[in-house]
Amino acid sequence: MAPVLAVLLAASACGGGNSVGERASTALPPTAAGYPGGVITLLAPARPGGGWDQTARQIQQVWTGVGIPGVPVEVVNRGGAGGTIGLADFVTRFSGDPHMLLVFGQVMLGATRTNRSPVSIDQTVPLARLLHEYEVVTVPADSPYTTLDELLDDLRRDPARVSWAGGSAGGIDHILAGLIAQAAGVDPRLVNYIAYAGGGEAAAAVMGGHVTLGVSGVGEWRAHVDGGRMRPLAVSSPTRIGDRATPTLRESGLDVVLSNWRGMAAPPGTDDTTRDWLIGALARMRESAEWQSILRANHWEDSFLAGDAFGDFLRDEAVTVDETLRAIGLIR
Repeated sequence: MAPVLAVLLAASACGGGNSVGERASTALPPTAAGYPGGVITLLAPARPGGGWDQTARQIQQVWTGVGIPGVPVEVVNRGGAGGTIGLADFVTRFSGDPHMLLVFGQVMLGATRTNRSPVSIDQTVPLARLLHEYEVVTVPADSPYTTLDELLDDLRRDPARVSWAGGSAGGIDHILAGLIAQAAGVDPRLVNYIAYAGGGEAAAAVMGGHVTLGVSGVGEWRAHVDGGRMRPLAVSSPTRIGDRATPTLRESGLDVVLSNWRGMAAPPGTDDTTRDWLIGALARMRESAEWQSILRANHWEDSFLAGDAFGDFLRDEAVTVDETLRAIGLIR
């Protein structure tokens, strides 16, 4: 049986600073070399509307609103191929320029494998894992399916007729679709998965009834669910979350728990002093009441892990992702 890629992460504080929830009211002093000294740009390697884009803009909001870096903060999008196009741009064009920072997550580890990317995340300088969120399985608001069990019955009868919308091939959404199929007794290689460039496009496909169901982060599609444009059937958390109205996959007899983490990295060539300054800026953001409010509003879980510990996590996670992709037939 495939390993279940469960990222149930304990929050880990970066040493020092105020307790979580206190306001960080002053800007960090610049480094001895004068960093940052100019605009910081957050690269979201996806189109607007997806999880990376949302995370980047929330970081921008807190860094700017609280005044942590003391300089303007911008967000740019560079989508395509599960973030690997943006990653390649980041690694090749911005080496040695830590004014450009990458917002990324678990999806990119799978995408670099399935897209045979010539660059990988281990070419960057890891800063911090910030959060993780669970996935939600949804259908269009007018779908005939009212429970996941009803949908699974049809999936078992004819997998090809059940179409799934989600993010890039090999990403967290695709992995979850494969794990659900496998747990339901269906060959995951038969899953009719349609990969979209981002969560916004996948959401449009679900709401428009162009697919049977969709998979994405709970926070990413929260507004569509709350607005009645999608019907949630299950969440990938170990227990119910939020208003606790949506059952878990386990409640349908599927032993699948899965979460998606997001973090930040600096470009190759970033010196240790600048790296430590950026980690400090992220730690101060995490301590702010504004960031904690954003986590709660989006049903995101705090899983802060910084510096070398985050680098170790990335290496272990790459192995786990690779094993899972092999087990569900997405790579050889």
